[in-house]
Amino acid sequence: MTVSYMDYTSPSTQFTFDVNNNLFFKKDDQNYINILSIDQLNTLGNTSLLDIFLSTGNVIEPHIHQNASELVYCISGAAVVSIVNPFTKQLLNFSIHPGQVANVPQGWWHYEIATVDNTHLLAIFDAPTPEFIGGSDLLRLTPASVFAHTYCLNEAQVKETLAPITKTVFIGPPSDCKTNQVQSNAAANSAYSNKPNNNQAPVHSNRQPYDYYPQQQQAVIGNGWGYCNQNY
Repeated sequence: MTVSYMDYTSPSTQFTFDVNNNLFFKKDDQNYINILSIDQLNTLGNTSLLDIFLSTGNVIEPHIHQNASELVYCISGAAVVSIVNPFTKQLLNFSIHPGQVANVPQGWWHYEIATVDNTHLLAIFDAPTPEFIGGSDLLRLTPASVFAHTYCLNEAQVKETLAPITKTVFIGPPSDCKTNQVQSNAAANSAYSNKPNNNQAPVHSNRQPYDYYPQQQQAVIGNGWGYCNQNY
């Protein structure tokens, strides 16, 4: 139980809030995130949430929450929650449908991809405000020379590849990304194949299974900025 120093007799005490009125990030009308934290609801304690809406192929960019675990609950639609296990060095892909969850331990690298339109996810955190370190920030703020030297890469090519990433992406690909859009959409559709997997959450008998994408889809969607030549 969270220790609270809240004065519950104060007239400023808040017990309710409309999350619809607190936009965190918006890509377009189908892809946006609302947030609820202790900044909006002062009695919330050690909990916060992101209310996430996505259309097919849109990605909550690879990231970590350095201060909280994350429980991803699927309200409608379907998504794949991908997690890198830092102990086994494995990429785990979990397909979730309405009523199903995937849990991301604190500080683990992960991302979510919507596999159908009108996907609605609720991300619940065990911290009063979820902190966030996005892959886009790591890529744009680390000098290309450091990547090139560390991993024995061509610095000019690294710089050219990462140049379009000028701000935090949050939901990718960016709305102004046009390059290879047709090819990437076709590849994404092909990737969502009905192949069995060992990481899929149980599917109820009245639902059609929507299996997770094969690993090669990471190059298509998970690293969407890699094929975008437009400025963000």
